[in-house]
Amino acid sequence: MRIAELSRRSGTSIPTIKYYLREGLLPPGTSTGRNQAEYDERHLGRLRLIRALREVGGLSVAATRQVLATLDEPVRSTHELMGHAHQAVIRPLTGSRSSDTDDPAWRSARQEAGRWITSLGWRVHPDNPALDRLADVLLALHRVERTDLIAGLPQYAATALTLAEQEVPTARDAGDPAAVMAAVVTGTVLGEALLTTLRLLAHEHVSATLAGYTPAQGPGCEPPAGDPGEGTPPRR
Repeated sequence: MRIAELSRRSGTSIPTIKYYLREGLLPPGTSTGRNQAEYDERHLGRLRLIRALREVGGLSVAATRQVLATLDEPVRSTHELMGHAHQAVIRPLTGSRSSDTDDPAWRSARQEAGRWITSLGWRVHPDNPALDRLADVLLALHRVERTDLIAGLPQYAATALTLAEQEVPTARDAGDPAAVMAAVVTGTVLGEALLTTLRLLAHEHVSATLAGYTPAQGPGCEPPAGDPGEGTPPRR
């Protein structure tokens, strides 16, 4: 295909494609004449992965180049490919860490995180940076005295495992390595957004149910009978 067709099928503008070519993120096409080249399905798959890393994963050009470099290395297992994809998105997904890893309280939380994962029987590498993130969360929960949420960690883990058992096989079956990595990146970042949004909606549903409100009740409505102290729920 010519670059115009590549642009149309990938949803990426021609100037952006040329930028990715200059930066070495996208390999050059097959030359067919002066300033002319043709591209194939491999270019389309690579371009879709670049978009996933850049636009969904929030990676810089340099970070994207590092991830793409793994595709040019000797054949990796799907598990290793998925690991590289997770490494690519964990920083944009979790944000900048502010915890002091030399703080004894944080080190204690890090050990607690490891014990939790071990108790769940999960096969997780001890150096997985997500464990550091879990330590950050546990430390914050201890500091605000929300040990009830820590006690509920098995329920959170069960929900996460159910989702992973659905998401991981889908990503593994995506096809070529580039498609696998793109599936992991988009599934991780957008799946996180989907879960957070549905959780907020579920909170409103449970709160309204406990208060006796119906979806039609909004600002200005009388509180339900027998519940005069609740007031009117805010519109969300």
